[in-house]
Amino acid sequence: MQLTRRNAWPLFRPSGVIAGMTLLLVVGLVVLGPVYSPWEHEHVDWNAINQAPSYDHWFGTDNVGRDLFTRTMVGGRVSLMIALLATFVSFAIGLPWGATAGFIGGIVDNLMMRFVDGLYAIPVILLVILLVVLVGRDVYLLFIGLGAVSWTDIARITRSQTLVVRSQSFISAAQMMGVTRSRIILRHVVPNVVNPALVYASLMVPGVVIAESFISFLGLGVQEPLTSLGVLIADGTKNLYGSSWQLIYPTAFLAVTLLALNTLGDRLRESLEIRQATLS
Repeated sequence: MQLTRRNAWPLFRPSGVIAGMTLLLVVGLVVLGPVYSPWEHEHVDWNAINQAPSYDHWFGTDNVGRDLFTRTMVGGRVSLMIALLATFVSFAIGLPWGATAGFIGGIVDNLMMRFVDGLYAIPVILLVILLVVLVGRDVYLLFIGLGAVSWTDIARITRSQTLVVRSQSFISAAQMMGVTRSRIILRHVVPNVVNPALVYASLMVPGVVIAESFISFLGLGVQEPLTSLGVLIADGTKNLYGSSWQLIYPTAFLAVTLLALNTLGDRLRESLEIRQATLS
């Protein structure tokens, strides 16, 4: 069930390689950039308030003299951490939910999937407001909560794959041997449906980054002293005409990150489709 050189070739297209290298560069910058920067993300340089990009401040400074390069790297780190956390929660809930519903079938399947359909009807922004009221401004709890209600697509994909796996001969053999349902799901179903779920989870990450940026842009997400790309973009829009660098650099960093994530996710999806076609 592993990718070979023959069916993994989309990963090694120029676009896939460039996307992978770009993503590694982004991760390296957000992890090491603030460490080696001479400026703390909350340090105020009183001699460089609202200064354009220069040798001392590569991305310039904001309205209170804080280094924008360091703040962009810290903001990127926070945004990626939140996205990975929310995606992990979605994956951890959606995978077993879909596998259980697809394998058991019948009324259990109907009830579980109707619950999934009900979650689709709830607006995300309403959930954000509700979570802010319930958990306060704890940004990590907020996005764990968002991940806990964003697993529906993974559950659907896992269920559809489980319906295919359920008809395989090794599942019938396990049932004839008296293996319990829970053990069959854990030992035989989940390992055979995890790859499509992982590929979709990789495609979820840029969507969660956008959601975090949008929520923080509205003032409901990350709060000071933390920062995120959404917070920086929101601050930059207020100074678009006089200090355009405050908007350009965080927006460009977000765009490059999303492009790399989306491209890499697409190449993974294509590799999985080729592998499935090869196996069939």
